[in-house]
Amino acid sequence: MKIVRYRHDGRDGYGALEGDRIMPLDGAIGSLAPAAGAAPIALGAVRLLAPATPSKIVAIGLNYADHAAEGKRELPKEPMLFIKPSTALIGPGAAIVYPPQSTNLHHEGELAIVIGATASQVAAADADRYILGYTCANDVTARDLQRRDVQFTRGKGFDTFAPLGPWIVTGLDPSDLAIETRVNGVVRQQSRTSMLIFNCAYLVSFISHVMTLLPGDVISTGTPAGVGPMQVGDVVEVEIEKIGCLKNPIAAPR
Repeated sequence: MKIVRYRHDGRDGYGALEGDRIMPLDGAIGSLAPAAGAAPIALGAVRLLAPATPSKIVAIGLNYADHAAEGKRELPKEPMLFIKPSTALIGPGAAIVYPPQSTNLHHEGELAIVIGATASQVAAADADRYILGYTCANDVTARDLQRRDVQFTRGKGFDTFAPLGPWIVTGLDPSDLAIETRVNGVVRQQSRTSMLIFNCAYLVSFISHVMTLLPGDVISTGTPAGVGPMQVGDVVEVEIEKIGCLKNPIAAPR
């Protein structure tokens, strides 16, 4: 199933995408059910929003060997975690704002896990029970600020630096999916999720032994080699096999 979050006639809602129409759903993200008596809505009549509203976005650094190599970093022995604020979240089609504090804005296309049930101290073998589904993410990074600050909060935490979408796909095996990032149609990143150093189940388990994951929380699983710059006016796309394409323009500050 494809779960969308949308705005229609001034109201936000969740729905199940079936072809070119949305069947409205009721409830919270971890317990969605068909909305009784609700009529389907044409996909073209809504604005798609980020498909989750996380309390936190937990991101993973250096989770592809080729990305570690391009940064001349040793392979991690355990996942390297950092947090992107929920205020960085935007949906498909929304603009990534190039902040005036930076002169080196980078894309980082990633597979994202969306949590469906409260997860604490979860075993890797049980992780699937806590995963609602998967979507596309872009861990937008002000690379110059990241390097200057050493730690990641400012360089990865600006408003609009966490594009997510276009929808959540449930019942998906994430172990070997093609992932590609394009800027203005030119391929910048191309890999497969089978190249992840730490897989999705391991990440859910590892993180849940550090912090409680809540329904709607997002884990951005890391980016492959090929990260690079974006400029105002560019369009960046993150496409993942069996999920879809997340597309966002780059805009100057208003």
